[in-house]
Amino acid sequence: MVEYDKTSQDKVRLADLLIRRGGMTMQKQIAVVTGTSTGLGLGMTEVLAKAGWKVYATMRNLEKAGGIHDLQQEGFDIELLQLDVQAQESIDQAIQTVIDKDGKIDLFINNAGIGFVKTTEQLTEEEYQNVFDINTFGQIRATKAVLPHMREQKQGRIVSISSVGGLVGQPLNEIYCASKFALEGYYESLASYITPYFGVEFMIVEPGGISSEFVNSIIADLEKHGGFPKGDYEQVFNDYTGERIGREEGVFQTPEEVAEVIFEQLNADELPLRIRTSSWAENFTKFKTEADPTGRKQRDYVVSSLLGK
Repeated sequence: MVEYDKTSQDKVRLADLLIRRGGMTMQKQIAVVTGTSTGLGLGMTEVLAKAGWKVYATMRNLEKAGGIHDLQQEGFDIELLQLDVQAQESIDQAIQTVIDKDGKIDLFINNAGIGFVKTTEQLTEEEYQNVFDINTFGQIRATKAVLPHMREQKQGRIVSISSVGGLVGQPLNEIYCASKFALEGYYESLASYITPYFGVEFMIVEPGGISSEFVNSIIADLEKHGGFPKGDYEQVFNDYTGERIGREEGVFQTPEEVAEVIFEQLNADELPLRIRTSSWAENFTKFKTEADPTGRKQRDYVVSSLLGK
């Protein structure tokens, strides 16, 4: 895993202190985060707000904003916005609200997503379309909305919450992994021309497991539909859940731990194209990442080969 400079967080907090005391005239950094009702989205909102950012916390259902309300009551600069990643109009409206109020977006974190465990033979067309609509098309819709503003600013950072499943296919996760693989190709492609020509950076985050409502929602969905279907694949499911969830250590991080890793990377002068967030995730993906852990070598080669830059 990447080693991080803890002094960088202190610098950010010092800068914010100077702003609040009137010692500097610089604008506060503006962040927008999707899927902030629980888990990593909520954790990322808290980390950024505590570091002095103004954060627009967005979610589809504002009735689930209890965690955000708690942070607001602590005095952090957080505004709550409705944003449904499955509706372009909802996304466009939220982004325009931020631009109208603050005139810029420095950081957009595409976090909203769902998990899914079911085999190709067992799933319905509605199910796999829904996974892609949220995990893949949802991030594309949001990026489409925010990118013109960042290009006009000639700066900005878009962070995509992917997964080790965006690099490595896993048992019973083929649809989830496919939705994340698609994201990886999407952002790799954007980074090959948007970054060198317009100054907007991209970072793909590839955690292992996150101990949050994300996992609970997968289990709840299975239980809602009678559990994992009986049949030829039942032993695969039992082996998979027993190994990954029950026995192997280091798979899961807390949302706060993942958020801190992401935040440390945001203090770098140049973002890595991709990062893993734990030693387990690094080891799990090592056969695909050891030659180019940050993805910069491949990106730079593509830019040089295809654009001559």
